[in-house]
Amino acid sequence: MKAYYILLFTALLSFSCNSVKRTERFVSQGNYDEAINLAVKKLQKDKTAKEFDTHIKLLEVAFLKATDRDLREIEFLKKDKSTSSAKKVYYSYLDLKDRQNKIRPLLPLHSLEMGRKANFVFSDYSNEILNSKENYLNALYQEAQLYLNSNLKKDFRSAFNVLCEIDEVQPNYRDVKKLKENAHFYGTDFVLVELNNHTGQFIPFRLEQDLLDFNTYDLNEFWKEYHGKPEQGINYDLGIDLNFQTIQISPERISEKQFTRKERVKDGYDYRYDRGGNIIKDSLGNPIKIDKFKDVSALVTITTQQKSVFVGGEVVYKDLNNRRRIKNFPLSAEFIFDNVFLKYRGDKRALSNEDMQLLTNHFIIFPSNEQMVFDAGTVIKENFREILINNPF
Repeated sequence: MKAYYILLFTALLSFSCNSVKRTERFVSQGNYDEAINLAVKKLQKDKTAKEFDTHIKLLEVAFLKATDRDLREIEFLKKDKSTSSAKKVYYSYLDLKDRQNKIRPLLPLHSLEMGRKANFVFSDYSNEILNSKENYLNALYQEAQLYLNSNLKKDFRSAFNVLCEIDEVQPNYRDVKKLKENAHFYGTDFVLVELNNHTGQFIPFRLEQDLLDFNTYDLNEFWKEYHGKPEQGINYDLGIDLNFQTIQISPERISEKQFTRKERVKDGYDYRYDRGGNIIKDSLGNPIKIDKFKDVSALVTITTQQKSVFVGGEVVYKDLNNRRRIKNFPLSAEFIFDNVFLKYRGDKRALSNEDMQLLTNHFIIFPSNEQMVFDAGTVIKENFREILINNPF
């Protein structure tokens, strides 16, 4: 048991020494916040523990150096009027405050090695934080205004991102909400989609409505919006033609196949008798039974109903400003109505498992041509969606 405690003490001492060396290395490398985080973590366990005493001294040194570094960096950044410098000043003041708040709960810290309490000079950065925050917000606002004065979509998108950054720092700042709406509108590519029927056949109106209802496509494109009909006040730079070129509908087909099923099935049982005509019993006194089998058959008629439709066309991307095709993609879909059912005459026991499944089916009225085209249109819609996702302008 004594040896166990010696090993445990040695392990703890070694672990403590390793953590001290890591903290010292962080300080010597200028990674002051890493040193502070490690020292605070150790002292939170027990700030009076002897093995953690060295961390108090290292914490004092790291805090002093980190504060001095940040304040000198802030003074340098204040000379630069750029947005990035304003951002760094604001977040540097927040870091100064957070660093103090991290250490404050541990105070007072008395070091046996130094023979005194650790000395931490804390400052109130409230005014500096508020002032630098306002400077940063104002710099972002001015940057957004510059982008908004452009006529390029990419600049409106940049303005939107800058305005989002303002929202993260200060929600409801000035008229940012309205400016974001404008930036998003003018930065969006509006695409006018037209459905053209070149087949000479009728396309259901509800299919046209469904294909042009882009709220159901779940495209998740923030900077692109598809419209099935033009809207007032919108300049459409891009267009898509959804061209139907052929619709082929097969005639209704009914085919029958007739055959006989035969099966040898169990048909009751009989008793086993001895030579004297007596029933033979088992060791428990129960009569011994013998299965009886019988050959059965059934005349099976399998009926198949079929009707199919093929819809073919293309998707054409267009540059509406220059009135030219950009690229095109083939688009097609096939839908098959297929119904199979079974009837029989004879002994049902002759039917197979597959026959039994078909037995539950029945004759169905063939879908109309309009319904067939609509059903094929659901496949067309999914294929069209895949083209939109995989082939951006």
